[in-house]
Amino acid sequence: MRVTRRLQIRTLSQFATSLSAVALFLATIVLTCSQQANAIPAFARKYGLRCSACHESWPMLNYFGQKFKDNGYQLMNDRDAPIWQNPGYWPVTFRMTPIWHRYSVGKELVDTYSAGSTTPTGSAVQRLTTSGFDLSGLDFHTGGTLEKNFSFYLLPSSDPTGAFHFETVMARLDNLFGSPWLNVKLGKFELDNLLSEKRILTLTANGGIYQLYHFIPTGDGNIFGQMGDNQLGVEVLGHSYNDRTRYSAAILSSNDGTTQLPYGNAYTGFFTASQAFDTGRAGVQRIGFYAMVGEAPTTWLTQTGPSGSTIIPGSGIGNKPFSREGFVGQFYFGQHVDLTVITQHGEDNAWFGQGYGDFIDGIATANNTTGSTLPVGAQNPTWNGVLFEPHYVYSPQLIFIGRYETLRMSQQANGAGYTGVGPTGIIGPSPSNLGNLSTYTIGYRYNPFMTSRAGFAWHNEYNWLHQDGIGPSLGLTSANLNTSELLLGFDFDF
Repeated sequence: MRVTRRLQIRTLSQFATSLSAVALFLATIVLTCSQQANAIPAFARKYGLRCSACHESWPMLNYFGQKFKDNGYQLMNDRDAPIWQNPGYWPVTFRMTPIWHRYSVGKELVDTYSAGSTTPTGSAVQRLTTSGFDLSGLDFHTGGTLEKNFSFYLLPSSDPTGAFHFETVMARLDNLFGSPWLNVKLGKFELDNLLSEKRILTLTANGGIYQLYHFIPTGDGNIFGQMGDNQLGVEVLGHSYNDRTRYSAAILSSNDGTTQLPYGNAYTGFFTASQAFDTGRAGVQRIGFYAMVGEAPTTWLTQTGPSGSTIIPGSGIGNKPFSREGFVGQFYFGQHVDLTVITQHGEDNAWFGQGYGDFIDGIATANNTTGSTLPVGAQNPTWNGVLFEPHYVYSPQLIFIGRYETLRMSQQANGAGYTGVGPTGIIGPSPSNLGNLSTYTIGYRYNPFMTSRAGFAWHNEYNWLHQDGIGPSLGLTSANLNTSELLLGFDFDF
């Protein structure tokens, strides 16, 4: 788990922050009205659908929207093929979010100075807080059909500085042999998670991702099992005509979506299946499972040159296994309330637990070269997690969001009798709670309008995160980490 620390020098008082938040919340409630809402612009301009047809709240999909996506962004009618569209139609959407946010981290190690000295004489732990106006990155969505049953999606995305990368690049063959049970996708794409991180309704640094999808044990060098990152590979997926039954199977390069093959010959499989059933007035419920099973390198060939020994990109060998598996449920309680539940059991090989893995980006702390041995007491780190995300949909324009996630280590990488130096810098077994994580997120999104040309959301959110033992060292132990973030922003697309 990598916690984003966007710390500046300036601070605002707690009172001013709270007063601003309350005032903005009240202003938003006063503005709430019952105007009509329409779909995301890129597809609304093509089909003329209202947003409530595909979205529980933009950008999160509802049951019909998931079916539209499963069909390759098609309604399965004559308007699917681009040849029947107005020549002026261009399937593109820009999305960006100007924000104000206040970020606070509970314990940070800072230098201390003696009177009249400009040289640090020691260090102390204190809370650091910063606030101000900021920007999200820019997403440039374009997708749809090249011809009937030939789909595509392209998403160049930038960080707030304007540095671009390709978040999604995929082409898809739909309804092969005339059957919805066989579709093939190739490229870089989001894994088939029923709770989509790419359509997440929250925006804070730690609340804007699903921690279950990115959890890495403390000191672990395996970045390759992050289910929330778009991955490079091929996926076969299918569904029944009414989309009640779904499955997918993907083979991925074990590189966490990085292009140009920097890691070597290793692959990962990601598999899902789910079944939906109608419960009458309560709605359509869905239950399913997922499994991510793969291997990734821990050994790198090296080359000695004038500046010393360096690793050779693409030479990763010594593949070791890892896995993530769990269950998912999407439950509806009438028209306004729903709840998504996800569980996870994760396990990394002991080599990853000792800091071997992504040596290229400097995440791993060691290179498993020929002759390397594991310390006595090294074992596979394992953990269990659960996520609860409820929504209250007052209307397609106004949604209230909540989330609770917790991850608990069931077995640390450094077990009884461990003889190496652990991630806390101490020889011996790791504390049983090291890296345990809990996080809470609450917020709401209000859409005053959403037309076939543009959309706008007034977004308000608060996140709090706690993780055991990964803060700065305090004597023979490490402090717990506590962070909080309040965010207010305008999320718009056009």
